Formats: sequence, C-alpha cells, structure tokens
Amino acid sequence: MGWTFARAPFLIAGPCVVEPGDVLPRVAEALAGIASRRGVAVCFKASFDKANRARGDAARGPGMEEGLRVLERVRAASGLPVLTDIHESAQAGPAAEVADALQIPAFLCRQTDLLVAAGRTGRPVNVKKGQWMQADAMAGALDKVRSGGSADVAVTERGTFFGYGDLVVDMRNFARLRAATGAPVVFDATHAVQQPGLGAGGASGGQREHIPALLAAAAVAGADGFFVETHPEPARALSDAATQWPLDRLDALVGRTLELWARAHD
Repeated sequence: MGWTFARAPFLIAGPCVVEPGDVLPRVAEALAGIASRRGVAVCFKASFDKANRARGDAARGPGMEEGLRVLERVRAASGLPVLTDIHESAQAGPAAEVADALQIPAFLCRQTDLLVAAGRTGRPVNVKKGQWMQADAMAGALDKVRSGGSADVAVTERGTFFGYGDLVVDMRNFARLRAATGAPVVFDATHAVQQPGLGAGGASGGQREHIPALLAAAAVAGADGFFVETHPEPARALSDAATQWPLDRLDALVGRTLELWARAHD
C-alpha cells in the first residue's frame, strides 16, 4: 500500500498525537468509512512525538518506538496509509519503515539535514510552511527534499502570523505556493485556527468554529488536499484540544468541502 500527493483532492486526517486506548482505532475506522463513502484518498495522521510543545510538561506522545508500533497496527487494521511527523534526521529511516508518508513540522521547514534525510527515504514528504515565511521562500525547502531523492512532495499552508496570537490565511498562497514549488498544496484547516500560547496554562488555544469557512474558501481557492486533525472527544485530546474537529461531524465537513472543490474544478 502506498501514498502519493499527486491525486487531488485528498484528505490527511487523524488525532494530533498518538494516544492510548481506543482513540486511534476509532478515528481510523471512521476515516476508512469516509474514504469509501466519499471516494476520496485518505491518509491517517498522528505524531509519535510532538517535540515543539508550548510547555516542557505538555504531552508529547509515546515516543518513536512505541508510537510507530501503534501506527503500524492502525495501518494494518484500517487499510489506510499513515503519515507521521519527524523532528530529527535520525528519525527519518525508522519512521519510513512504517509510515507511507513523512511530514516536516512548520517550525522545522528550513532544517536542511532533516529535509534531505526525509527525501533520502524515498517516501512522499509533506513540508509545512513556516508561519513566518512567504510562499516563494518554500521553494528551497522542497528542493532540499528532492535533492535527497524523493520526487513526491507537497507543501502545506497553515497561515501566517501578522500579529500576536493569531494566524491569517492568505488565499492567494495556494496559487503562489504551487507556482513557487511545483508541488501540490495542502490546506491545514485545524492549525490555521490555532492561537499559540493563548490557551489555558500557556498551551495553544484556538477557534474551531472557523474551520468550515476556511476549508470552503481553500477548496475554491485551489488547495489540492486538506489536513484536518480530528478526535472523538476534542476536549479530552492530549494535544491541540481547542482546534481538533469532532469526529462525529467530520463526514459532513469533508462532504461539503469536496463538493465545493468539485464545483471549482468543473
């Protein structure tokens, strides 16, 4: 089973971080159902480690060894390809043995050794645009991945900081990123509504209610794929609780987004 970013439209979805219990199997089962009903390519996403938490005592996940074991079980049970973040060059090889695609977090999108190491695995690689970077500047990041050997790359728009505590999504960036990088462009709807550092105890807050409108705009503006973190009980999520989309409302959201995407591409 493989994954490619060259089949728009597609959906990358799952909980922010690998959690214990039945959270991941429940999400994966629901996503497999959406893939079947909606006829859309779906990649399951969860991070084995969240190395860029706002606080040192924040939940990070089980770590690479255990996290990859969990993702491997999810992959086998659901039939879905899986994607996970890597934060260090040494993680690229082991992660690629399990994951169908790798992802570079926004804060690390200029880390040359990490990008090249991801490319060397030969896996598809999604690079998130840094919140401080203009679209044209992402060309170099994707070229680093390609120099490692991976030709299947994507770039993700998740908004830009124009002030304190809020991200703004410039809908022109879908065309700009595609022109600059020559790669499919993904819209990260749930991180786009984050308010870093404005949640309880200094954790990231967010405004989940704006996700549908931003997804609709991105579908019409030219996004090739969509990234949505989702959880059966967002308030109890170990990471990004303020912005994860409720799992029981995901199918309707995906259906509306795909309908708008199809109309825009007639």
